Amino acid sequence: MKHLGTGIGWRPEIAAAVEGMPGIDWVEAVAENVCPGHLPESLVRLRERGVTVVPHGVSLGLGGADRPDGGKLADLAAAAEALGSPLITEHIAFVRAGGALTASPVLEAGHLLPVPRTRDALDVLCENIRIAQDALPVPLAVENIAALISWPGEEMTEGQFLYDLADRTGVRLLIDVANLHTNHVNRGEDPAKALDELPVEAIAYVHVAGGFERDGVWHDSHAHAVPPAVLAILADLSSRVRPPGVLLERDENFPAPAELERELTAIRETVEKASISMVPEVSAPEVSAPEVSVPEAAAPAVSDAVVPAASETPEPTEVPDETAASPAAERASGDAHKASPSTDPARQRLALAQAALLSALVAGTPVPEGFDGTRLSVQARALAGKRADVVAKVAPELPEILAEGYRTSFVAYAHGHPMTGGYRRDALDFAEHLLLGGRLEDPDVRRQVSDWWLERSGPAPLSQHPAARLARATRRVLLRR
Repeated sequence: MKHLGTGIGWRPEIAAAVEGMPGIDWVEAVAENVCPGHLPESLVRLRERGVTVVPHGVSLGLGGADRPDGGKLADLAAAAEALGSPLITEHIAFVRAGGALTASPVLEAGHLLPVPRTRDALDVLCENIRIAQDALPVPLAVENIAALISWPGEEMTEGQFLYDLADRTGVRLLIDVANLHTNHVNRGEDPAKALDELPVEAIAYVHVAGGFERDGVWHDSHAHAVPPAVLAILADLSSRVRPPGVLLERDENFPAPAELERELTAIRETVEKASISMVPEVSAPEVSAPEVSVPEAAAPAVSDAVVPAASETPEPTEVPDETAASPAAERASGDAHKASPSTDPARQRLALAQAALLSALVAGTPVPEGFDGTRLSVQARALAGKRADVVAKVAPELPEILAEGYRTSFVAYAHGHPMTGGYRRDALDFAEHLLLGGRLEDPDVRRQVSDWWLERSGPAPLSQHPAARLARATRRVLLRR
């Protein structure tokens, strides 16, 4: 595995600061924010200096019941090739549910949701990863995620699940120690036990990030300083095997560059101190499998059927376009489908389970049997809040117009209106909801929202030429008279 060293998540808001930081060996960029034909100048300059850039995908949904979308795989491949990346990373998560397998509308989570640690889910995930591996030009590594909720009837621990995944597919692992801490607080899982069981030799690199605790729930915000508990897990991991790379994630509430540099120094020192007596860096994942105890009577529980930061928010699939996929990606997906028909029953069961859970989270349907209703409510509020944050970035005029009323109005809207398209579509639908429902009492606010919606809801943007804008303003005045 390529030695990466110490890195930081590249974000446009801190691009200049990252370029000026000493000791940055590599950066990670959200793949969906990279346009291969128009790379950000900052990333180009970093590459010219020899800084490695790794694309980090957030919307593929490898843990979902459907096979990976060929168009998304082609986009990931193009990003890696444009950046000259040594690998691509994604998440062990599902981000949408519904569709043909359940004969129901596709629902978008807008965020990464955990897959059940069952044999069904593992079989589906393994095939999805093989499809992705065949379609991508460089190796793939997948990340463990943070979760607010637990699936009922799980058959494996996180470490056992990750071991089997790496053993069956050869995929590399991106271990997020902050997510191990999150799952310790929220799900009572022991980080040390997870490290005991997972194949540390399969690690591609490690994520480190901060968060906060509220009412007994840890929120993986990526907007706060890295706490001592997360550094302690990093030290435990580094005492077992020296990771090829460690990366600091920060997505919002960016501090001064000097503070980020202090966090990077703390990360370097933690790894160095823990690795003093360690053997050389990791190579191939050749370790003995941990024992997995599955009661004979236990059946896959998926039939019974939280949150990263805005920059790690999956962009929904608005309208699947099979023609957008590269021929290689289409062949890989099609061949795998024909070669592995045995996963179809598992996909059906997983699809029903994930659709039931996501519907409860974003559409207010009943809580599926076996889930903690209180925790699902916390997750639902978190999803709605994060959705409001992303829409505010995509359509910054709306929070400016609505001021303090924006977030309350959007969260209320989100609880009854699942997202089925992209965030721009979501912003338009929200504005339309406010206008048609008569929820804007202030005439000036109503006019501004109406103008905003009219300018963006047509088949093409309205002309911004001064004469055209004057004509529209004149027409509005005449209509009001």
